[in-house]
Amino acid sequence: MGKKIVIVGGVAGGASAAARLRRLSEQDQIIMVERGAYISFANCGLPYYIGGTIADRKKLFVQTVDGMAKKFNMDIRNLSEVTAIDRENKTVTIQSVTTGESYVESYDILLLSPGAKPIVPPIKGIETAKALFTLRNIPDTDAIKQYLEQAKPQRAVVIGGGFIGVEMAENLRDQGLEVTLVEMSNQVMAPLDYEMAAIVHQHMRQKGVELILADGVESFEEEGTIITLNSGRQIAADMIILAIGVQPESNLAREAGLELGVRGAIKVSPTLQTSDPSIYAVGDAIEVIDWINGQPTVVPLAWGANRQGRLAADHINGRDVRYNGALGTAIAKVFDLTAAVTGNNEKTLQRLGIPYEAIHVHPVSHAGYYPGAAPIALKLLFDRDSGKILGAQAIAGDGADKRIDVIATAIKGGLTVFDLPDLELAYAPPYSSAKDPVNLAGYVASNVADGLVDIVQWHEIDAIIGAGGLVIDVREPHEREAGFIPGTVNIPLGEIRERLRDLPKDQTVHVSCQVGLRGYQAARILAENGFAVKNVDGGYKTYAAAAREKALLAKVD
Repeated sequence: MGKKIVIVGGVAGGASAAARLRRLSEQDQIIMVERGAYISFANCGLPYYIGGTIADRKKLFVQTVDGMAKKFNMDIRNLSEVTAIDRENKTVTIQSVTTGESYVESYDILLLSPGAKPIVPPIKGIETAKALFTLRNIPDTDAIKQYLEQAKPQRAVVIGGGFIGVEMAENLRDQGLEVTLVEMSNQVMAPLDYEMAAIVHQHMRQKGVELILADGVESFEEEGTIITLNSGRQIAADMIILAIGVQPESNLAREAGLELGVRGAIKVSPTLQTSDPSIYAVGDAIEVIDWINGQPTVVPLAWGANRQGRLAADHINGRDVRYNGALGTAIAKVFDLTAAVTGNNEKTLQRLGIPYEAIHVHPVSHAGYYPGAAPIALKLLFDRDSGKILGAQAIAGDGADKRIDVIATAIKGGLTVFDLPDLELAYAPPYSSAKDPVNLAGYVASNVADGLVDIVQWHEIDAIIGAGGLVIDVREPHEREAGFIPGTVNIPLGEIRERLRDLPKDQTVHVSCQVGLRGYQAARILAENGFAVKNVDGGYKTYAAAAREKALLAKVD
């Protein structure tokens, strides 16, 4: 006699669990309850259907109700919502979305996959804002698409600069709209650190998106056609996309008395069981452990939901499996750029008091002499003593994805920065360089960890110069015509040895170049000649992106 398993919610977590459950047992009775009309669709593809990159709406559907029901021999009840859980009697109350009628269904095992819902704050005037949309599911997508086609809006305002907000800004621009993005923080895409996000900011502006940073929405006026910001500025809108984040759909679990964790997410064990062992939970609604720092967090991403769904099904069928935490590896297309992250960023490490070093490298995506090479901004965070990799960020027109994937794999495999130079990665001129950007990041990080060079960061150098510190720019004079760190002294690398007598040995000498390589070479020359020396990590290129952005924000203020 098989088990009776009721799954609440489809899409990634619930659908993957259901499929795996059936593959592991033909005897179990599997009931999937989904309040929407669609049980399995490409959530991450929704912005691209709105923007027209995905032309055929049907391609968004991974599985249909009839198709999945027949293929996996399961009872799928869409347009039905589980409204209550009776843990003592092991039953759920299910209500029809269309008729409102309710009935009770028993279970042996209950699996919750309710997902997360868009945050809709109580902003003044939000109730009367007519053309205001959130994006979570197919009906949301259809509503936005229909409004674009019928109302022909000219100006859209996206509120929130997370991944969805940035993707929607791009896709609305692709539809020919004027787009303003409003973000309360001083940057978009919070998993990026500021100097990396600055690269994204500049690219978005080049593509015609107006960015309003460090400002939030005070109120909606005139049915949402006028938006008043905290700064007092008013902007006009024909449509509004609210994308300020998501929150776990945990009300059902809360009402059932299940234990909740950070941000109201459902607490689960490594076996994905809730505080009630007969109830499992997966996906965007659950609390997970951060792989890097060991703290509880919420990571509402598709990979985790799919993996958790499969693991929960395995454990239900007696397999010894564990979900050991999330790296938060994520990627987004931003017009012609790709922004990718894995692990922790500086903000997280600083908040938790975790010691770290940061290095920036700026290689190209493949051999520079082969056409089409794109610059990569690659940041690596690591523990100086152990070499443990704590996180990485990459932004590029090409090649950011595979570098972050390699580093994410290295982290899960327990490799350190000392192992990165030894990774034998595929090379041919159209694809990489003989020294891959990941190898290069490993070399630079290893040099720091081994004590071959000391570094200072982009955000420290202005204060050093302001306090009378010496910073030598070792680039050629003509390079400085395109920009330089104010207060630096120009001594080209080729002249350093001849100018040693001009340099002080009673203070630290700082060196800078374009991306850090020549600065490292200069630092080694000076160190070998008895100077105390530090290299500006990432060179002028890293400094300039952040400095330009800070100057722009200051001008707006």
